[in-house]
Amino acid sequence: MKILVVGLGGIGQRHLRNLRTLLGPEAELSAFRVRGLRHTLTDQLEIEPGIEVAAKYGVEVYEDLEDALAAGPEAAFVCNPTSLHIPVALRLAEAGCHLFIEKPLSHSLEGVEALLAILKAKGLVSMVGYQLRFHPLVGKLRDWVEDRRMGRIVAVRAEVGEYLPGWHRYEDYRQMYASRSELGGGVVLSQIHEIDYLGWLFGWPSRVFAVGGHLSGLEVDVEDTASLLMETRVDGRTIPIHLHLDYLQRPPSRTCQVIGDAGKAVMDLRVSMATLYDAEGGVAEAVSFPDFPRNQLFLDEASCFLGCIAEKGCAPISGGEGLRSLRVALAAKASMMSGLPVDIVEEPS
Repeated sequence: MKILVVGLGGIGQRHLRNLRTLLGPEAELSAFRVRGLRHTLTDQLEIEPGIEVAAKYGVEVYEDLEDALAAGPEAAFVCNPTSLHIPVALRLAEAGCHLFIEKPLSHSLEGVEALLAILKAKGLVSMVGYQLRFHPLVGKLRDWVEDRRMGRIVAVRAEVGEYLPGWHRYEDYRQMYASRSELGGGVVLSQIHEIDYLGWLFGWPSRVFAVGGHLSGLEVDVEDTASLLMETRVDGRTIPIHLHLDYLQRPPSRTCQVIGDAGKAVMDLRVSMATLYDAEGGVAEAVSFPDFPRNQLFLDEASCFLGCIAEKGCAPISGGEGLRSLRVALAAKASMMSGLPVDIVEEPS
């Protein structure tokens, strides 16, 4: 199989490593990159001194997209900065490539519908990189929700916070896509995973009110803190979902609490544990995965994408599904700018 990886930053190299693991040396892997950086990163995002990434993984590297397409890739992993996703994805789709696009789908709605139309017309598989849907704890929480273990859900609170300069120690955080507006950065889009899994678990919100902005001393030109209050419908009732995101917390935090009239569920992704409490406050069930390797999430999502191509099926997190979380994120950013709630209108894609 011929696969093109667009962008060889941290996530691009992770997918490259995982594709070699999944497909072995016989897969024809290539890369399209613009910056021309040659260092190789480890799974812990540290530089391997003296080793060039292309040589280590046996990939042909192109600095021109048309040259890369001339090699005939069947699929592509789009891992360049967020604001550059759609222009590249459009050209790849026109050339007949199945697409795995890193989250978020884009930084705006411009060109997204056109991309989805091409994918549909050509019968191409698309998938957006929301790997938390493959986490066993998120799956367990989904089971508890579907089995009504907490009774009638009345509220949800989720949080993700992590110190931005510690994300990629191999580079200046001020140059990262997450730090720069022109590249589609900001905590709402960069940490959009929570918006995706909350919509998947509880239904996509119809309205959002958000406050936040660049509130810290970080040298960025994007929001580093945001708190979203979203309205969604569960069992015919409107319930509130609160989501807090920031670029600042040390130690990091990634939690979700589901409150019902017959119990409560608490999930902590940092310590890989989830606990279900009954109506009296006792522990009804507890699960933990202390040795769960984070990279397994990326292996699972890549394997799912490749399987959908082989079986000519629809990926569970298609481009159309990625559009839903993007609409929520953009509505939240618009709400922060206006100071008013923003309705989220889902249009056929």
